[in-house]
Amino acid sequence: MNTLLNKPKCRGFELAPPTSTNRSIRRPICKSLQDSDGSSTGNSPPLDYKDPDAKFKRYGNFFGGGYKWTSDWLKDVPRVRVRTAESRKMNEMLDLAVLNERLAGNLEPWEARAKLEYLKMRKQNWELAYEYITKAEVTATLAIIEEAFLKAEETLNSKNPDNISISEMKRKLIALQQQVGDAQERLQATQARVEENIQHINTLRAEAAAMERAKAATNWPKGLKEARHHNLEVPTLKEVPSKALSTSYTATESVSSLRAPKQRRNMGLHSSMELEEPLKMFWYPTEFTSRLGKDTLIPFELFGEPWVLFRDESGRPSCIRDQCAHRACPLSIGKVVDGQVECAYHGWQFRGDGECTKMPSTQQCRNVAVAALPCVEKDGFIWVWPGENAPDTVPDFTLPPSGYHIHAEISVEVPVEHGLLIENLLDLAHAPFTHVSTFARGWPVPDFVKFHAQRVLSGSWDPYPIDMAFLPPCMTLSVIGLEQPGKIERGLRSSQCKRHLHQLHVCLPSKKGHTRLLYRMSLDFMPWLRSVPLIDRVWKSVAGQVLGEDLPLVLGQQDRLVRGGDTWSFPVSYDKLAVRYRRWRNAVAAGESSGAAAASPAAMSAGELFSEDKEAVNEDTLFETCEVPAVHRGGDVKTNDVVHTYGRGFIQ
Repeated sequence: MNTLLNKPKCRGFELAPPTSTNRSIRRPICKSLQDSDGSSTGNSPPLDYKDPDAKFKRYGNFFGGGYKWTSDWLKDVPRVRVRTAESRKMNEMLDLAVLNERLAGNLEPWEARAKLEYLKMRKQNWELAYEYITKAEVTATLAIIEEAFLKAEETLNSKNPDNISISEMKRKLIALQQQVGDAQERLQATQARVEENIQHINTLRAEAAAMERAKAATNWPKGLKEARHHNLEVPTLKEVPSKALSTSYTATESVSSLRAPKQRRNMGLHSSMELEEPLKMFWYPTEFTSRLGKDTLIPFELFGEPWVLFRDESGRPSCIRDQCAHRACPLSIGKVVDGQVECAYHGWQFRGDGECTKMPSTQQCRNVAVAALPCVEKDGFIWVWPGENAPDTVPDFTLPPSGYHIHAEISVEVPVEHGLLIENLLDLAHAPFTHVSTFARGWPVPDFVKFHAQRVLSGSWDPYPIDMAFLPPCMTLSVIGLEQPGKIERGLRSSQCKRHLHQLHVCLPSKKGHTRLLYRMSLDFMPWLRSVPLIDRVWKSVAGQVLGEDLPLVLGQQDRLVRGGDTWSFPVSYDKLAVRYRRWRNAVAAGESSGAAAASPAAMSAGELFSEDKEAVNEDTLFETCEVPAVHRGGDVKTNDVVHTYGRGFIQ
């Protein structure tokens, strides 16, 4: 029995107990009682035993044995992702956003889902975006999720400054490029100023050297006489060092004396941004008749007050204050009902004299009205009188002469004081320098020497065939003679030309620093041009280009005037027509001119404008006798009227 027990157990296989990863697998259970080193265990003698599985060892040491399925390679096998409750909520938010986009009709469902799945790929940003949306309690849409995603990205970037998003890098790059561009512009401007200053300094040095040489040449005989009187040796001019002729002190003194001449007085002229109260005592053309229809409301400002134009039940124009008597709502946003203005707020209605005739939803109150201005329709304009005691006579110099056809009527708001704009329109000398790309392209600059010689030899000479006039209180008129459309003929007066361009500018003083400009253009040729389609747009574009050339200059004058500058510090001869306007306005503001004398027009031709007439810019006289062509007043071109004006006002 013991012998049998000491014998090695018989070889065989038994079923391993089943597990979750291993079903019944056979494994060897027969074991030798002999150790691997050949020694026997216990007191039994060694046995000569051969392993029957030795022939299978070539397939591996574990061939035929039991295998453990929990080995390391199992960790690399893809596992099934387990969805947590938080991830389910995030997926529900994604599905809800897709549904909202579909209901809103902004995107197709597949497009919205594709964008959201792309955002979801960045897990950390997606989780933070989910937190922002749930805390804010907003509707889950694609735009909200993208905004929350950007906030999450900024939060993560703030925690890790080294991690900058591509969009943030693009923004920084664009900002840096903008800064570099601005720096380059400033550098170029600085270089230009430096070059200009260097050129100016060189000019001053040359002038100083020339003055010192002239001074030395003037004092040389006196020094020579003194030297000969004392029997001294006199050096020649070549032997005198150049440094001895000028020093820094004398050069500075000479330059200062040269650059600071004695200033002339401004002849008592002064400009102002204020709208003087006496200027209200005139008729003002406020709108073209063709613009005021039966059911039309035209708002405008005059002397800083709002007004509105309309036609009453009989078709006559009316002007009342653009402010409802009830709650100060602008009446111009309402409508015209049976010749009365109906307020858009509560339906109150006002007649042409300003009286309220209807108050819906309440008891009718008596003596409720808004202010009204005297209003007249004449010569294609709607005229109003903003002052007291309106006269019956309305000016008649705005109608184009017979034979002329109106081709354009344009209105525009200009951010410039109306007096500065009038002076610009009366200034003919600036045309060949300012309007080089529009109507004055190719115009020569009048040569004063040639102009004076022609005046002496022939008695009269006009550099341009242009007649200009100032029509109180705020109008300028010009008649331009044309050799052919778009080309002037030099050396002639406008009355000697066959074709004419008639221009009327009305500069209404809307408010302080603002002007309502009305422009009318008429021609005495090519009447068929009015029938060309879209020709009004062409004229408006041309007028805009001309105004665009003048506007920077006048805006600059206004800026300097506000800063305390003087726009009349040094008037010259060709400023005489603008001088007349400014003296007229100063006289009216001071109460020195009124009535018919203050309403008389002043006109002159281009030859008279450029003539060197000292009386025209003298402090004591305002005008010399000047001829006003009858075309300025709507009469025949063949005759001229003479207007004599003296003193500080227009006295006929």
